[in-house]
Amino acid sequence: MTAVQPVLRIPVGVIVERRRATSPWADFVWRPSAVLDGIPETPPWTPLVTAPDAATFYAGAAEIQLYRSETEHYRINLVSDVAKLWVALDETYGDPPYRIAAVTADPAEGEGLTESGQGLVEAVPMPETIRQVISAFVARHHVERPFEKRRRDRADPEALARRGPHRDNDDEP
Repeated sequence: MTAVQPVLRIPVGVIVERRRATSPWADFVWRPSAVLDGIPETPPWTPLVTAPDAATFYAGAAEIQLYRSETEHYRINLVSDVAKLWVALDETYGDPPYRIAAVTADPAEGEGLTESGQGLVEAVPMPETIRQVISAFVARHHVERPFEKRRRDRADPEALARRGPHRDNDDEP
């Protein structure tokens, strides 16, 4: 069985933020904070901004994969108040502390990434240049599918009827 290949791949860079935690159980809180259009020539995990209580890092490269079958989800994302990209990071338990697991423009996939409860998933604003590419992709590949209401089978009123005398104890004849 062959896997479905994406029609378009958009290379992106991921920015993460580290803030000092106000919790006694953790020293820092990490979260994806932005996605860059394209991949800079900066090595992964390069500090970009450093302050006493916060720091921003270029986490590395990823790609947004677009599929024809998901154009309705992309379209819903694009018409929302602020189009978003979902960034998922998996903890490495080492250095660097996280690896980029996925970046997606599909809200359903973004929600699905949160189901495992592992790693970090954050929705970040979609850069305008990426928004234009995805919008053109949707315009080119979207096929409107009419809603088809399923017809239910007619109920059989005899399906729940008693079949014989009711017995409380299976041992009695």
